[in-house]
Amino acid sequence: MPSQKQLKWSQLKVGVVVIVACIIFATLIILMNSGGIFTHKILVKSYFPDASGLAEGAPVRLSGVDIGNVKAIRVVQGHPLAPVEVTMKVNTKYDFFLRKDSQTILSTAGVLGQTYINIDSSTATGPAVQDGDVLKSKEQPGYDDVVRAANSSLQNMDILLKRLDRIVSFVESGQGSVGKLIYDPSLYNQAKNTINQVQTLVNDVTAGNGSLGKLIEDDDLYNRANSTLDKINAMIDDVNSGHGTIGKFLKDPSMYDNANKTIANVKQLTDDINAGKGAIGKLAKDQAFADKLQNTMNRMSDMMDRLNSGQGTMGKLLQDETLYNNTNKLLTDTQDLIQAVRKNPKKYLTIHLKLF
Repeated sequence: MPSQKQLKWSQLKVGVVVIVACIIFATLIILMNSGGIFTHKILVKSYFPDASGLAEGAPVRLSGVDIGNVKAIRVVQGHPLAPVEVTMKVNTKYDFFLRKDSQTILSTAGVLGQTYINIDSSTATGPAVQDGDVLKSKEQPGYDDVVRAANSSLQNMDILLKRLDRIVSFVESGQGSVGKLIYDPSLYNQAKNTINQVQTLVNDVTAGNGSLGKLIEDDDLYNRANSTLDKINAMIDDVNSGHGTIGKFLKDPSMYDNANKTIANVKQLTDDINAGKGAIGKLAKDQAFADKLQNTMNRMSDMMDRLNSGQGTMGKLLQDETLYNNTNKLLTDTQDLIQAVRKNPKKYLTIHLKLF
């Protein structure tokens, strides 16, 4: 049977073994969470205008996948626009997608979540990143920017609500068109009277009173309209069947043939005229005939000018007043002679016979 001293020594050894095993197990878990035991890691840097709540040990993610963590954050000289230097310890397991021209972005998990660094390589085309490389940072609206934008929107909303409140107060006081529409009783009375008049009109129409009522309710008007439509349909049927003047005009092929012949004859006539055939053709195309016609017209114009000027026998006959007066006097004397013979024919018609 073991002694008390041996039992205590055995318990001590068991305790030491358990403690060492726990330490080894915890170390393995930490190493596995940090990317593996034998995975090579490198340090890269990036500069930001503001840390924006970023803390040491924060995750570093590549397109949302954890590849390392933040090792150090400090403010350095020589970078006035981005004085915050962030040193990151990243796993080279994803160096095929981690490039020298990749960009770092300060992101937040949710609205109030932890701030972390996300590396964007969607547009990167350079070589794989090396230990000590500096990655460019890309600005992204942070929580403060969102709050400022929200405050601006809230201020605009407050101004809009105040204006809307003034409009509602203005309407409630009965001012303006909308206010009178809601609170003016006279407008309500006018609307009520209008509705009553419309109702009366509808009742009259329903009762068959007035022109509109008769138009809707009178069967005689419907019968007349129906009869008129029947007559129109009959007339259309007659036209379609070729009856009457319009029907023959639409359906009789002989009229089309005659019209076609007439058009052909007219075309032939115009062709003959254009070719100089016939009197009209010669008149239109023969230059000699046209010259003769022009000469004749000139001579007739010259003759008319002479007649108007009183030249020649015809001119004197038309223009000389003496000939007109003598002729008028001759006709007057002849009329007097005829009247005298009628009054005393013996005086002028007596025959004297003398015998030698």
